[in-house]
Amino acid sequence: MDIKEILQQVKSGELPVEEAEIMLGGQEYEDIGVAKIDFSRSKRRGFGEVVFCQQKAKEHLLSIYSAYRERGINVLGTRASEDQYNYVHSSIPEVLYDPVSRILKYEPSPVPRCGLVAVCTGGTADIPVAEEAAQTAEFHGANVLRMYDVGVAGIHRLLYNIEDIRKANCIIAVAGMEGALGGVITGLVDKPVIAVPTSVGYGTGLGGIAPLLSMLNSCSEGMTVVNIDNGFGAGYSAAQINRLIQKSKES
Repeated sequence: MDIKEILQQVKSGELPVEEAEIMLGGQEYEDIGVAKIDFSRSKRRGFGEVVFCQQKAKEHLLSIYSAYRERGINVLGTRASEDQYNYVHSSIPEVLYDPVSRILKYEPSPVPRCGLVAVCTGGTADIPVAEEAAQTAEFHGANVLRMYDVGVAGIHRLLYNIEDIRKANCIIAVAGMEGALGGVITGLVDKPVIAVPTSVGYGTGLGGIAPLLSMLNSCSEGMTVVNIDNGFGAGYSAAQINRLIQKSKES
């Protein structure tokens, strides 16, 4: 809801003053007992709070999503299980769940999308992390180009698609094994690249440590590296970069 709608509901008695204060950013958070929900974060950061679902009790997760639903506010949850989804969905049928990315979202008012973020993977085994990145960026208002399975073992696949990738405002490179994809892409484009090491690979990959170290030691300038399997962090940062670039283009 915009400010005018909120004020009209307060005037008509439909919305308590206390809730209107929260929606307008007059309070730092609302305490619902199991969580202190930061409804004003979008006014400070541009994007709202995101819920990390992993290891949360189903009942607590339902309480959090119910608070957002009561106010008609979008909320994104990451690392959700199918069991958590089924529990929340039984009370809030509007929630959507993607079993690949493990994203659980309530989105009554989708953010209009602009610009472009490219999400690339070394192989198909990297897709779950890549989808977490792609869907996070989309939720926060970015158009996303998915370019999967363009790893260095068959580098002609990357080179064949590089012109489309170069059209993006920001590029996310998701790779396990030796993690070379990020450095290669960074050496071919003039856009910011965010590299995501994944835990995909054989024993000497050490659960993603090997690609993490490879990416951190890359000699390709302009590449930022996030933590192992952190598709959310990459998608969120890419959406921020995309938004700033689009604003500069439109000004």
